[in-house]
Amino acid sequence: MIRISVVCIGKIKDKYIKEGIAEFSKRLSKYIKLDITELAEEDDNKGIENAVNSETERIINAISKKNYSYNILLDLNGKMLSSEEMADKIEKISMTNSEINFIIGGSNGVNDKLRKIVDFRLCFSPMTFPHQLMRLILTEQIYRWISINNNIKYHK
Repeated sequence: MIRISVVCIGKIKDKYIKEGIAEFSKRLSKYIKLDITELAEEDDNKGIENAVNSETERIINAISKKNYSYNILLDLNGKMLSSEEMADKIEKISMTNSEINFIIGGSNGVNDKLRKIVDFRLCFSPMTFPHQLMRLILTEQIYRWISINNNIKYHK
């Protein structure tokens, strides 16, 4: 069973988002092991660049502890894929890697150090989404990709 981790900055505050993530996590539990690692959000009163660098280092430390993982950064400058294309990518990755990490940076983004070490940069949309909502969207899409790969009727 493949393990998928979501490594993200900040905590979910809104109840409806927590409930949505919990629902998709429950559905996914039959097919994958899903983990969510929430890392502390940096106070940007000391400067945005310092906050970004500090958060990025925490992300790098979190993903570097996971051996043989494939790292996907959600990035506005990443590649856009359809749900079917991403399901196919997940299927191919799972043949060589036992774990996939999806990374959501903080509200100020991440620095180029992280962009250079990830395996793939994925763009969901050129639009900006709240980070809490993006986590729910990502969890839903993971379920959709798994549904496509397992011929579950969810994806139409």
